[in-house]
Amino acid sequence: MATPDLLTRLLRDVSRSFYRTLRVLPSGVRPQIGLAYLLARITDTIADTEIVSLEGRMAALDRLRTRIAIPRSGSVRLESFFADAGAGQGASAERDLLLRADEALGVLDAVEPGDGRLIRNVLRTIISGQELDLRRFRGASAQCPAALDTEEDLDDYTYRVAGCVGEFWTHLCRARLFPAVRVDEGFLLANGVRFGKGLQLVNILRDIPRDLRHGRCYLPSNRLAAHGMRASSLLDARNMPRFRKLYEDYLDLAGACLADGWAYTNTLPSRQMRVRLACAWPILIGLRTIARLRVENVLDDRRRIKVSRGEVKRLMLRSVCVYPWARAWNRLFERARQMPSSVL
Repeated sequence: MATPDLLTRLLRDVSRSFYRTLRVLPSGVRPQIGLAYLLARITDTIADTEIVSLEGRMAALDRLRTRIAIPRSGSVRLESFFADAGAGQGASAERDLLLRADEALGVLDAVEPGDGRLIRNVLRTIISGQELDLRRFRGASAQCPAALDTEEDLDDYTYRVAGCVGEFWTHLCRARLFPAVRVDEGFLLANGVRFGKGLQLVNILRDIPRDLRHGRCYLPSNRLAAHGMRASSLLDARNMPRFRKLYEDYLDLAGACLADGWAYTNTLPSRQMRVRLACAWPILIGLRTIARLRVENVLDDRRRIKVSRGEVKRLMLRSVCVYPWARAWNRLFERARQMPSSVL
């Protein structure tokens, strides 16, 4: 479907964690999911390149959205956007990503029409979330961060940038891997959305200091106000005791969404071992991250809380080993929720 280099080396360089998941997927869906992810990373790189003006990023996203929507509609000319960024663009992988956007779009044009529609639909939703983000946080800064207004805003954001991916994943795998198997498709779609939202919530709750440095707070201002806080309060690590109760509420929400993701995983046909592993790994890693966040001061920006590579490898190996035994498989989920002192 695509040049090996585009969906192997480049994809690996821009996301080593997702690349592990991608490699285990069946060949029937691996190229489509890899391509969708690569294009989403291109849009995300554009949105996050702060050395380009807000207007420049919005214009580039608009051009890219139009090009994605209309097959073979010409070049998006990201070279001009990249020229504006100049030498300031950091990682070479990100530079390669932007410079090879037209190549990735050419691959999208060659995808089977049904798969292409699914990829275009999910990218349209993701880009709408990125554009909304740019408008919402216009003028915010590390000294004066802005927050979302309400719970509805947070739910809408997590759907646009991640929940919609659960829908895409479900539709694609259903069509390509098990079209004739009887499954509760409504259950899968609803929990696929919750699955994606849960993963995004974990990212939000882990990355509060980093987002604040960019003037962004994804926790709603009305919930912060109910605890006598505002977005700027989260700049001071000494406010963690005051923040802890609200933070725990959101950790519980993320955990509940990942529990729905686990139910989603176990609803997939048991013969789809590769797909179930690809779903299970981010859930288990997300649960381990939540367990660490419960005992750490997330507002302390001197360290980023994450699951070690060694623990991830052990988790992945164990999931493969116990897969044939349902009770042992489900114990993986329960163990992942335990505090860091527990051994997976």
